Amino acid sequence: MRDVRIEKTVVNIGVGEAGERLIKAQKVLEMLTGQRPVETISKTTNKDLGIREGMPIGCKVTLRGEKAEDFLKRALWVKNNRLANYNFDPEGNFSFGVPDYTEFEEMKYDPEIGIFGMDVSVSLKRPGYRVTKRRRRTSKIPIRHRVTREEGIQFIRDRFEIEVVG
Repeated sequence: MRDVRIEKTVVNIGVGEAGERLIKAQKVLEMLTGQRPVETISKTTNKDLGIREGMPIGCKVTLRGEKAEDFLKRALWVKNNRLANYNFDPEGNFSFGVPDYTEFEEMKYDPEIGIFGMDVSVSLKRPGYRVTKRRRRTSKIPIRHRVTREEGIQFIRDRFEIEVVG
């Protein structure tokens, strides 16, 4: 029950507008992950950026299990197997950005698509977190069972042979 594992990996591309660029971003995510992306919707209106509430402004894919681990290995390879210390939050989760999708091994530049960067967020957990999500008799996870920042860093070092700098 003390083993740390990957709950999910979320890959997000924020475009800022609906239309052709959003369709291209969805195509990139589908090529990289093999899953169909979901549109992310704007929650507020910002006249300076030309964004209205309820407008699609990006897309994301949630990966779990083996797909999450495989994608994470490829994404960390793009980052030269190095992450900064500030990428980790107090619960052991971490996020990092990939500046261009063409940096992945199997991807080639397509002039029709252009250049898209993405954010990768990884959530870590231990078994037993279902008690916070279940319908009946929900309960809180005690502090001693939560993943800490140091445990998250150690998990990534051991599992993926990543160097954490800073």
